[in-house]
Amino acid sequence: MAEDLRDWLRKVDKMGELEKIDGAHWDIEIGCLTALNWKRKPSPALLFDNVPGYPGGYRVLTGSTRTPERTALTLNLAQGLSGLALLKAARQKFAEWEAKLESYPPRIVADGPVLENVVAGKEIDLLKFPVPKWHEEDGGRYIGTGDAVITRDPETGLVNAGTYRVMVHDEKTAGIYINPGRHGALHLQKWHEKGQACPVLVSVGHHPLIFRVACLQVAAGMEFHYMGAIRGEPMQLLRDEMTGLPFPVDSEIVIAGWCPPGKRLLEGPFGEWHGYYASKERAAPVIEVERVYHRNNPVLLGSPPGRPPSDSSYNTVLTNSVILFNELIKAGVPDVQGVWLSESGLSQFITVSLKQRYAGHARQAALLVSQLRRAASGNRYVVVVDEDIDPTDMEDVMWAISTRSNPETSIDIIRRTMSSSLDPMIRKPAEALFNSRAIIDACKPFEWIMEFPKVIEFKPDVVERVRKKYQSFPWPAHQ
Repeated sequence: MAEDLRDWLRKVDKMGELEKIDGAHWDIEIGCLTALNWKRKPSPALLFDNVPGYPGGYRVLTGSTRTPERTALTLNLAQGLSGLALLKAARQKFAEWEAKLESYPPRIVADGPVLENVVAGKEIDLLKFPVPKWHEEDGGRYIGTGDAVITRDPETGLVNAGTYRVMVHDEKTAGIYINPGRHGALHLQKWHEKGQACPVLVSVGHHPLIFRVACLQVAAGMEFHYMGAIRGEPMQLLRDEMTGLPFPVDSEIVIAGWCPPGKRLLEGPFGEWHGYYASKERAAPVIEVERVYHRNNPVLLGSPPGRPPSDSSYNTVLTNSVILFNELIKAGVPDVQGVWLSESGLSQFITVSLKQRYAGHARQAALLVSQLRRAASGNRYVVVVDEDIDPTDMEDVMWAISTRSNPETSIDIIRRTMSSSLDPMIRKPAEALFNSRAIIDACKPFEWIMEFPKVIEFKPDVVERVRKKYQSFPWPAHQ
């Protein structure tokens, strides 16, 4: 069997990036410590144990992919890279994985560690696990934040694994919120249009890779192929005999049940990824739980959103930047040097670096990237910079904006673009969900690019000579 969460924890502990905390309460304390940890440098993964009211060994993990090092470990990338170097390495790997997807179909097996405990009927209790209330104003305890919600399209049979928020209503009922247009939402809609309950599995504890791939918008039905390609071996799955849906053999906790048509309960509010309670409580679909699988001494994987940079924002930035980078290339835009989401704004603030080849090149890249799928419902600002600007370095980007853009001629506004119900700038209730986008051209003016003032800089050979002479100097990593 491939590496599971416990193998991952041992590796992170050996790296010196795991901190164990005993005695933190599920009510706010775990969430508060997690949020405070986001600001630490370095920011370790946190493993909470001995939660009051729960047996020792029933644990909660947060901050799993908060740093470049743990992100690289999770995605099977080379260690020691960050910023633009890690982006380029990840982009190369994504291309390799996509080319090999068909070589890694998942395999159904008969047994696995998650079958150590199979709970059904009256014994089901979702609050058997130390489910946190993550933020003070949350509407309840959220068991699904770093999860993988598994559903099936009733028409095509394709299985999807997506990350959606899941709130505990009571021992046997959970509420689920999915943004419209996501594969999981479409599956629920199709089942309910047939008048049938939608079969649902929710893995809420697992290797962080499962969570991170579930967050990606990959081709329909290919999430488990992606996981296998990244691991270098096919995913081993069990099949839930009740719903017929597959789930990873090495998951820590899996919830199985049905989402019936017409039944909704109030869900939320919930502190979301942009740092706001952007939507009030609302009626949302429910999962009626009929079975729970879990390992002995299970680990719940938490990834609560919050004011960025937050629990998994670095991994989100890296993976989505790679996807946007590749899609921009596929759209035919030449000489793109990098695409990067800001950790502060995520998809709301995107920087594109390119080598200008023709008039309109910068605007073309900006307009296209602002509408691509990983930016479509959340983007506000796209900044385009020249190739000498590192898009992963916000000081570099802000210098380019300040010195290479003219507000009168360098900023364009696109109106009535797609938004979502989580947008804090939309006053609720709203009849339609629109936002606007600003395109900021922070490139040297193309028509007189050769006349633009020279940048103050040192030639590489001078830098290398000085570096060798003064090796004890604390040189910045990107030099």
